[in-house]
Amino acid sequence: MKALLDEIDWNILAELQADGRMTNVELSRRVGISAPPCLRRVRALEEAGLIRGYRALLEEKALDYDVVAFAMVGLVNQSEADLVAFEAKVAGWQMVRECYAISGDMDFILKCTAQDFSSFQEFIIEELTKTDNIASVRTALTLRRVKDAGIAPLKS
Repeated sequence: MKALLDEIDWNILAELQADGRMTNVELSRRVGISAPPCLRRVRALEEAGLIRGYRALLEEKALDYDVVAFAMVGLVNQSEADLVAFEAKVAGWQMVRECYAISGDMDFILKCTAQDFSSFQEFIIEELTKTDNIASVRTALTLRRVKDAGIAPLKS
């Protein structure tokens, strides 16, 4: 699909990544086409899976979630069944906001958001480290957000 994108499609993606709430009329004005073809293009980008969805980006600290931390997890075994079992477990943990399977000496990295340090610590001790097949867990607390850019760097 990437090869089929033209400059207008790339511009639509960039504009929506910057502000997913704008109206179709505003989007069409910004990318230089009329509203009906703009809406058709957006729907085609959605159907092709290039646009996964839309969401509001919430400010954690304003909602009393003062801790943003990462947990790097190493598994004892990395068979497909073990990976799937761990991923299913992660899906049920509300504190885990993002999870990636990674290369290197660890198998997963989890981005966690907690109301306070003791909640995060309780999660690590009472949930994560007690999960089957966990070999090691390393954590890192964030000090401040330095950059929060769109997910995909877009080039036309």
